[in-house]
Amino acid sequence: MTIQLGSEETAGDAGRAEAEGTTLLNRRDLLAGTAGLVSAMIVGSMGPSAARATESFPDDPTRVPGKAPTPYGQRSSFETAVRVPRSWSASLTPLQDSHGILTPSALHFERHHNGVPTINPAQHRLLIHGLVDQPWTFTLEDLKRFPVVSRLAFIECSGNSSIEWKGPTGKTVQDTHGLTSTSEWTGVALKTVLQEVGVKPRASWVLAEGGDAAAMTRSLPLASVLDEAILCYAQNGEPLRPEQGYPLRLVIPGWEGNTCIKWLRRLKLGTGPFMTREETSQYTDLMPDGTARQFTMVMEAKSVITSPSGGQRIQPGFVEIRGLAWSGRGRITEVEVSMDGGRTWRQSVLQDPVLPKCHTRFHVPWRWNGEDVILQSRCLDETGYRQPNRTTLVAARGVNSYYHYNAIQSWHIAADGQVSNVQP
Repeated sequence: MTIQLGSEETAGDAGRAEAEGTTLLNRRDLLAGTAGLVSAMIVGSMGPSAARATESFPDDPTRVPGKAPTPYGQRSSFETAVRVPRSWSASLTPLQDSHGILTPSALHFERHHNGVPTINPAQHRLLIHGLVDQPWTFTLEDLKRFPVVSRLAFIECSGNSSIEWKGPTGKTVQDTHGLTSTSEWTGVALKTVLQEVGVKPRASWVLAEGGDAAAMTRSLPLASVLDEAILCYAQNGEPLRPEQGYPLRLVIPGWEGNTCIKWLRRLKLGTGPFMTREETSQYTDLMPDGTARQFTMVMEAKSVITSPSGGQRIQPGFVEIRGLAWSGRGRITEVEVSMDGGRTWRQSVLQDPVLPKCHTRFHVPWRWNGEDVILQSRCLDETGYRQPNRTTLVAARGVNSYYHYNAIQSWHIAADGQVSNVQP
């Protein structure tokens, strides 16, 4: 019997292949693997919808050999969650499509001040100087020789939800709350490296500077960051991605994202804040009396319902209300949900794991009867701080600020099941 694989394949070819220890099946696998790799490269450059259009799907996948492995894993072409750019300098995490508490590195929100730099890790250096016993320049390999630490922590841009200061502006939870994500961060503890160079007793502040085109800089009170700050070179089990600061970034769990300097290249120890642009004209909170709060680094407790949420539509009947809560002060201890615009509240279930300074999942069962309702959530952290409603927050801070908006979010469900952002 002649098995023909192509116009040039003959029974003799098959016999020679078997004699050389290469079966036809292995040869097919090799061809399929090569084709699969080329296909993956092509599909990877397309959008999700275009990628699906190039694929054919078997009616019964148990009767068709699957694809060969690829050098770097890809998600299913059926999954379409993506970051959404807010502007040229930021993109938003799709919280409405997320599961658990960890954000995939590819979907972690992005914020930069003058583009994402391309940095050769072999050439990158971290200079530590100022009020230290021995100024030193570290390579990335130097830092990797120190004892390694890992921890889970959220990072939130202090401008997250900023569009809500003026009223219900965002259409989806990605619009309103998408500048926050949780990851596992790996590197060396800042205090370990500072012990190596020796910190002089007079040093009380540290200036962190990035290696991007903006040379992003922030002053940090030394005593407040020593316990938890990490010089990170990895995220979620692999090296940092360029948007997240490759090859080195600072992570301070619970603090506003701009203090977690990316592309970190310099730490300078001093006796006071260095009063950079990013802590004077930027990242301060303008109060109603014209003064500005400065160095408000800790992100206060916050929660949001991710399902049902803006842009979604539900049907009458059983609905599990789901959402996220987090606090820069520590662990979330309680999340309550209201189905009547805040008149009454129900306790939700906190989904394990419940970790300090991480996103925490909550859910509560509910049966929607088809009437107009307003859904809200509010959280409490382990310090006793409770998330405020909008009226309380505006009374204390006014509406001239841009940063640190953490008021209760309201979602209106209309009789047709459509969910939208609303100010009750």
